[in-house]
Amino acid sequence: MYDAIVIGGGHAGVEAALALARLNKKTMLITGNLKMVSFMPCNPSIGGPAKGTLVREIDALGGEMGKNTDKTCLQMKMLNKSKGPAVRALRAQSDKLEYPKEMLNTLQKTLSLELKEAYVKSLIINESKVEGVILEDDTKISAKVVIITTGTFMEAKILVGNTSTSRGPDNQKASVGLSKNLREIGHKTFRLKTGTPPRIKRNSIDFTQMELSPGDGFIHHFSYEDKYLRILDHEWPCYLIHTAPITHEIIINNLTKSAMYSGLVEGVGPRYCPSIEDKLVRFKDKSRHQLFIEPESASLDEVYLQGFSTSMPHDVQEKMVKSLPGLENAEIVKYAYAIEYDAIDARDLWPSLESKIIKNLFFAGQVNGTSGYEEAAAQGLISGINASLKLDNQDPLILRRDEAYIGVLIDDLVTKGTNEPYRMLTSRAEFRLLLRHDNADLRLTDYGYKIGLIAEDRYQKFINKRTQIDEELRYLHQEFITPTKDISDYFISKNYSSPKGRVSLAELLKRPEISYEDIENIHQRDISLSNEVKEQVEINIKYAGYIEKSIKEAERLKKENNIKIPMNINYDKVHNLALEARAKLSKIRPLTISQASRISGVNPSDIQMLLVYLRTYET
Repeated sequence: MYDAIVIGGGHAGVEAALALARLNKKTMLITGNLKMVSFMPCNPSIGGPAKGTLVREIDALGGEMGKNTDKTCLQMKMLNKSKGPAVRALRAQSDKLEYPKEMLNTLQKTLSLELKEAYVKSLIINESKVEGVILEDDTKISAKVVIITTGTFMEAKILVGNTSTSRGPDNQKASVGLSKNLREIGHKTFRLKTGTPPRIKRNSIDFTQMELSPGDGFIHHFSYEDKYLRILDHEWPCYLIHTAPITHEIIINNLTKSAMYSGLVEGVGPRYCPSIEDKLVRFKDKSRHQLFIEPESASLDEVYLQGFSTSMPHDVQEKMVKSLPGLENAEIVKYAYAIEYDAIDARDLWPSLESKIIKNLFFAGQVNGTSGYEEAAAQGLISGINASLKLDNQDPLILRRDEAYIGVLIDDLVTKGTNEPYRMLTSRAEFRLLLRHDNADLRLTDYGYKIGLIAEDRYQKFINKRTQIDEELRYLHQEFITPTKDISDYFISKNYSSPKGRVSLAELLKRPEISYEDIENIHQRDISLSNEVKEQVEINIKYAGYIEKSIKEAERLKKENNIKIPMNINYDKVHNLALEARAKLSKIRPLTISQASRISGVNPSDIQMLLVYLRTYET
């Protein structure tokens, strides 16, 4: 008897399994191919807007993705550096061969974790409670909790042109049977689609026709434990190109040959990462589309053509690729394809990611309707934590929308659901100024430590950092300067307007043009602070008004979160609820007034009726 079984070894599965095992739960991870754990069948990168913050949050809670990315990176870049801190995001190009190799090594070294190569065809259910799994060879394995993280493998089909093949990503075996079993026990499934572009032989490319897109140098890291960062002799570059008019002509002339437009595709594709043929149809006014040439691995002579996903036949793909600047003589190493798979309706899950239908059954990752490695890993970590907490008879970890992008992601899924692959965007977070890339540890490390995934020595370093930030903020508000000739000369040399009289260092730092480095030059003292501490101090002072406004709004949301809705409430007894609101509330069964207010079709008047009813409610 295992404490937990995790089905699937993708980015969600490894985070769930590692969290459970590190919390001393006897865990089995079942996956079809151990050499492909955390594999990157699509873009070999981690991070980007909102997604990069998810990775930092995973690390702050004690997860593995940030560390593994640092160990295997080929290039690091901070995006949106010229914009405000709410939208800055770290992005890494990872080595697609080293990433799964390093993750497998971590899994194999983890105590309390057993790895098994197999496919699960069904669950063992007794009185609406999961008790284990049944493998394809009919082997039964018992467990107290089960987490399903099948990614894009359930009933997967590879689509190219007018052909459909029952296979998973990168031509792996599809998971067959489990989806049908889930429907039999009450979970609804629906079809989703995603895709991947062709891979090109590097030495067949003329890079002189392309715009170089370098990294920032190895000065960034995803993990707050920076000891994991891989330093190479050089960063591998990316390159920018654009589609040409002939590219568009080839695609439009062959549109009916695409699986996307031939009637073969059943599932809904990702709105924010469409195929190149879908881009041309949806954005007819655009004369060209941006593409990136990205490295796949330091040990592979191939690159990834980012932005050129397609399901065209191979002969058409050849013409499309060779129409691009610098790719006239390109050799395709691996052709593009679309993939369809089954996902579940995440509205059938509690915010803990446990099923509302079957007790002790959890779901995480793309099976919940999300897209992307980062979204999957975040859900995997939370499902693993909450499965462990359930085994210990403790309340689940449910992060609020003002606490983490992870909180926004899961709340959106279980409250609103999705009918297309869900991608985390900064625009989805109403408190994005509070949920920054730079402060994930300040928001979440306490949780990770309390749960048991953050070690004591790391936690003490974190406490020291937080103390330094608080002390430096107090100092800058309390320390005043009077403009001397030296200070005035410094301001003139920088083309800044000199202060007219006595002013605090904090007031100076509020100025848009003045940096923390300027404060150090103006007011020299014997103190050594890390760049991370200085960054926090500067952001907190410069954006103090906006941050304070966001905090007040978050406090209002917190009050609504504190108003609990009983799980067994009968919404038919709530007077004057609109019919749509009654139906939606009965299906989703929100746990708080805050969650109820975010359900599509539930209006403010419905919330008022519900609040009135709760004041007189008796269990």
